[in-house]
Amino acid sequence: MPEIQSHKRVNDILLGPLERPALRWMATHMPRWVTPDIMTGVGILGGIIIFLGYVGSNWSPYFLWLASFGFVVNWVGDSLDGTLARVRKIERPRYGFFIDHTVDALIECLVFLGLGLSPYVTFNIASLALVGYLLMSVLVYVRTCVAGVFVISYGKLGPTEARVIAILANTLVFLVGNPMASLQLGGQTITFSVYDWIGIGVAVLLWSIFIISTTRQARVLSKEDTVARNKSRAGEESAPNS
Repeated sequence: MPEIQSHKRVNDILLGPLERPALRWMATHMPRWVTPDIMTGVGILGGIIIFLGYVGSNWSPYFLWLASFGFVVNWVGDSLDGTLARVRKIERPRYGFFIDHTVDALIECLVFLGLGLSPYVTFNIASLALVGYLLMSVLVYVRTCVAGVFVISYGKLGPTEARVIAILANTLVFLVGNPMASLQLGGQTITFSVYDWIGIGVAVLLWSIFIISTTRQARVLSKEDTVARNKSRAGEESAPNS
C-alpha cells in the first residue's frame, strides 16, 4: 500500500479558485508565533462555538448567528493549519494527517449533535446524518491508505461548501422560523420541520455516495490486485526457465 506521507490530495471544490489564494495570502502574512497547532486549536474552538450556538438556539434564534460565526472560525483554523505548514515548509505528514482528521471527526460530532439538540432538527435525524458523514470520512481515510489518493471533494462540493451551506441555512432559519411539512405514507401522516426533511435528504445523499463510491473503489482494487497477482504468478513460473 502507498505510504501515507506520499498520498495525492484531491480537493477540486467549487470555491477553490477563491479559497486557495486567500489561504496562501493569510498564511504568508500570519505572525511567526502562530503555529499550525495553534490554528488546529482555533478550528476546535470554532466547533465548540457551533455546538453552543445550536444549543443556545433553544432560547433565542439569535444564537444561530453564533453558530454561523463558529463555522467561520472553524474554517480559518481547519484550513490554515496545513496551509501554514506547507508555506513555512515545516510539514509533519503523519502527525498532521493524524491530528487533522481525528480533530475533524470530533468537530463533525459537535456540529451534528448540536443540530440535534437545537429546536430545528430532530436528534435522531441529526444522528443519522452524522453517521453518514462519519462513513464518508472512513471511506476517504481508507481510500487514502489503499490507493494513495486523498479525495475530500465530491461533485465540486467539499468542507468549505458545506460550511457555506450551513451558514445560509442558519440565515434562512433565522428569517423564516421553523415551518412544518407533512407527508402521507401508508395511510399515516408524517410531520417534520422543513429542516428535518433537509436533514433526511443530507443523510440519504451521504449514505448513497458512501455505498456507490465504496462499490466502485472495491471493483477497481479487485481488478488491480488480480492483475498484480497474475503478473506475480507469471514471473514465478518463468523464473526457472530464465
